[in-house]
Amino acid sequence: MSEQINQDDINGIIWKSCDTFRGTVAASDYKDYVLTMLFLKYISDVWLDHYKTYEQEYGDAPELIRELMKNERFVLPESASFYALYDRRHEPANGERIDQALHAIEEANGTKLRDVFRDISFNSNKLGDEKKKNELLRHLLEDFGQAGMDLKPSRVGTLDIIGNAYEFLISKFAADAGQAAGEFYTPAAVSSLIAELLDPQENDQICDPACGSASLLMKCGRKILEKTGSRKYALFGQEAIGSTWALAKMNLFLHGEDNHRLEWGDTLRNPLLLDETGGLLHFDIVTANPPFSLDKWGFDNAANDKYSRYRRGVPPKTKGDYAFLLHMIETLKPKTGRMGVVVPHGVLFRGAAEGKIREKLIEENLLDAVIGLPEKLFFGTGIPAAVLIFKKQKDDDCVLFIDASREFKSGKNQNELTDEHIAKIVKTYRASENVDKYAYLASLQEIRDNDYNLNIPRYVDTFEEEAEIDLMAVRKEGEQLEAELETLKVEMAKYLKELGYGA
Repeated sequence: MSEQINQDDINGIIWKSCDTFRGTVAASDYKDYVLTMLFLKYISDVWLDHYKTYEQEYGDAPELIRELMKNERFVLPESASFYALYDRRHEPANGERIDQALHAIEEANGTKLRDVFRDISFNSNKLGDEKKKNELLRHLLEDFGQAGMDLKPSRVGTLDIIGNAYEFLISKFAADAGQAAGEFYTPAAVSSLIAELLDPQENDQICDPACGSASLLMKCGRKILEKTGSRKYALFGQEAIGSTWALAKMNLFLHGEDNHRLEWGDTLRNPLLLDETGGLLHFDIVTANPPFSLDKWGFDNAANDKYSRYRRGVPPKTKGDYAFLLHMIETLKPKTGRMGVVVPHGVLFRGAAEGKIREKLIEENLLDAVIGLPEKLFFGTGIPAAVLIFKKQKDDDCVLFIDASREFKSGKNQNELTDEHIAKIVKTYRASENVDKYAYLASLQEIRDNDYNLNIPRYVDTFEEEAEIDLMAVRKEGEQLEAELETLKVEMAKYLKELGYGA
């Protein structure tokens, strides 16, 4: 039996393969090449492993084997295999051959992989002139061709090593590339927190309208899988950036999440998750970490939105936070719908159009909780964020405020929520009770009295009184120190005199 793969070893090999590009290509570009190569290597290893298994069983019937291979999860044309490319790595035109292979894989897999590789070209001038590009891609093929990168199922076992490696790479690129990469990655701990708060159930339909790499979407699905051992749920998403949409598609497949519908397009300007009548689809869970305060989000056409998403008011032209909120609320199912969204703190208290929208959402009794998170949790920004929980059906008209801003583990560049911090937030949310210096259950009238301002310090008092200072005790201690100093001066003078330094 083959030796089992170790997650850390695989992560290390893949991350080291990035050295091929460093100093030559920007991280925001080379991430696509490395992640795509990982996907190609994985489906090639699975294909080869299954082919060899059939060959052992039906070695004298090649036509039968070919028919059986048509039932594979992914169809792999022989010339498009990683190994076909690897064998010709010393020849000219590596970039052209890889692009042709990816196109052939798209063609062979119909709608499943349609357009997934459309935004990436290994034959791009980004990789240098022809000679340099060919050498760079030869090194990349050799990085993935080493023995330690054998990703066949018998080595991987039942562990989600390939999916984990993909997530590892995406998080590393987000950490290295800053804000641009951070736009498509929600830290794993924040995804776990939101998934726990929303409590996904079997048969739920789950949507992320700004899905990025799909990490938050998959975390919700994974909660159901962990609880029930079942994949009886469906994942939906939309992503505006083509290359990020492609990463999300590959990410979902590598995690075994085949039951998904992922659309490529701008959710606010052109929502594509529609029903047969052309209306917005509705979901049990809607969750997102949309871009903060997005400028040019589609204000000009919002007043005439055919889906009536902005009937509570049109958000400001230069801040799209409430545009995402209103879209998400409009896609919640009437009874089971619940929603978790990451927002900047300005969403809690900014006035004008946003203040009026916030008032209507609160008066409709949709807001369930406001949870303040620590600073420096998200890649590319040090500002603290908050998580808002909305529900279509609530048991009361109160809103729970939780101040978790001091609940974190310090890191070199990023702070982190630990499992203990997440458990504390979730326990507090479910109990929905006051906790001194940490949580407060506010009535609707209290929020009205605060003019619908949701700034957390208005509700959760974290002020710590300083201990009273006993001035007499301080004076006495000072006098004692002065007396000790005089004694030391006398002793020092005595020693100096003995050594001949005295007067």
